[in-house]
Amino acid sequence: MHNLARFEAANAGFYADQCGEEAIIRFTHTFWDLATTTIAELHSLRMFTAFISPGDSASSPEPAAASQRHQQTMPPNQAKYRTVSLLLLLANVLQSGCDEPPALHADITNEREWSERELASRGSVVRMAMWDGDPQINSWMRLEVRPWLKQHFDIELEFSGVRGHALVTRLMSDFEAHRTHGDFDIVWINGETFYQLRQINALAGPFTELLPNAEFINWQDPFISRDFQQPVDGYECPWGTVQMTLIHNSERVPNPPRTLQQLEDWIHENPGRFTFDCSFTGMTFLKSLLLRFADDGQTSAQKPRASQAFDEQEWNAASSRLWEWIRRHRRSLWREGTVFPEDVAQLHHLFSTAEVDFTMSNNDGEVDNKVNQGILPESARGYVPDWGTIRNTHYLGIPFNASQKDAAMIVINYLISPEAQLQKLTPAVWGDGTVLDLNLLSPEWRQRFESVAGRIRVPPAEQLRERALMEPAAEVMIRLHEGFRTQILEASE
Repeated sequence: MHNLARFEAANAGFYADQCGEEAIIRFTHTFWDLATTTIAELHSLRMFTAFISPGDSASSPEPAAASQRHQQTMPPNQAKYRTVSLLLLLANVLQSGCDEPPALHADITNEREWSERELASRGSVVRMAMWDGDPQINSWMRLEVRPWLKQHFDIELEFSGVRGHALVTRLMSDFEAHRTHGDFDIVWINGETFYQLRQINALAGPFTELLPNAEFINWQDPFISRDFQQPVDGYECPWGTVQMTLIHNSERVPNPPRTLQQLEDWIHENPGRFTFDCSFTGMTFLKSLLLRFADDGQTSAQKPRASQAFDEQEWNAASSRLWEWIRRHRRSLWREGTVFPEDVAQLHHLFSTAEVDFTMSNNDGEVDNKVNQGILPESARGYVPDWGTIRNTHYLGIPFNASQKDAAMIVINYLISPEAQLQKLTPAVWGDGTVLDLNLLSPEWRQRFESVAGRIRVPPAEQLRERALMEPAAEVMIRLHEGFRTQILEASE
C-alpha cells in the first residue's frame, strides 16, 4: 500500500477506536514499518548525473556554448521527500495524544444568494496556491486576472508557488493542528493531489453547483466529472483541459511515426534522436504506452482502459511489458538511455538545439505557445499517434480551512467565465483548452471560441480528442514514478 494510504488508514483507525489499545498498537506498527522502509529506501537512493548543455537549467550561471557539456546532479526522487514528510506527520499525530479529530468547517452553505456572496467578498484578499513554472501563465494571472478582479469585485488576488505533495503536507499539518484559518483560499490541483486531499477531507464543498458559470460545463463528460478516476462530486471545479501531444521537427521528420511499431522502427533507425523526461510529462507519455499494453493494442477513445479502477493484476502485466519495451529500445535513445532529461523544459532545450528530433507536451496548445515565445523552433509540429494519448483536466479547489470561501468562489466563477476561458485558450496568452461546452454557449460566444487565432502547428482539439485516453487511477502515476526509478534508473545493465 502507498505510504499516504497507509497513514490515512492508520490515522482513521486511531481516531475511530477512540484511542483504544488495539488502535494504538496498529498505529505504532504502521509508524515503525513505514519508518524502517523509508530508512532503507533513503539508504539505497542513488543520485544520478545528466549530461546536458549549459543553459538547460534556468538557474545555471554558466555561459551557453553549443559544444560544451557539464555535469548536473539531478535531485532525489520527490517521493522520498513526501515519505519523510509523512513520517514527521505520523510522529506529530502520536505526540498529539488522543484528541478528537478536528471539526472541519468544510461545508459551503447554499443558502446565500450569489449577489450576497459578491457583496461580502468586497475588500477581501484571496490567496491562491498554484504552479508557477510558466512565465506566460504567471504574467496572465498577474497582469490580466488580478486587475480584473480588483476592478470588478474589489478582490485582491495573491499567489504562492505551492503544489503537489508540498500542498498535501501543508493541509495535512493544518488538519492535525486543528488550524481553522489556513494559508490558501484556492488551490490549483488535479490527479494524485486531488485524490490525497479528498482522502483527508481537506477540501471544502461541494460548491461547483453554486457557480453561475458552471451552467456552461458539461458535467456528464467523463473527462471532466472524473479526475484520475476519482469522482469530482463538486469538490473541485475544472478550469482547463489539455491533451498530450508528441512534437516533432517537421524539417527533419516530415512524416512522423503514427503507430507504435513505426515509432520503434524510427527510434532504431535514428539512434540518439528520441527520449522522454523522467518527470510528469515523460511519465504521462509512459502512461499512454501502458494503456496500450493493458488493452493489447485495442485501446480507443470509445474504450479507454482507464475507465476501470486500479487493478493490481493488470498493473503487473502491463507494467512488465512497459519496462521491457524501454529496456529493448534504451540503447537507441538519447545518450543511449543512460540518463533522461530531468523535466520537459530540458527536453524542449534538447529539441531546440537539435540534439533530438522529438519533444512532447501535456498541453496540445503548447507547441504554438512555445514557438511564439522562441522556446521551440518554427519547424515544430504537434500530433497525437494512433494509439492515443492522455487527455487531462486541471481544477481549482477550496481548502477546508480557507478564510475567504465566498471570495474564492467569486474568483473561480470568473476563471470559468467565457471571457477568461477565451483569453487563456489563445496561444499567445496560454493555449490552455477550455472546459466550457461550446454547445451551451450563445452563438456569438461559440463563434469567438471557434475562430481563435494562432493554433496553426497542431490539429484542432476536436480532432485530437478522437484518440483521447482517460487518466487512469491516481495509483498508476505513483507506481510509474517508483517503477521507473527501480526498474530503469537504478537497474543494473
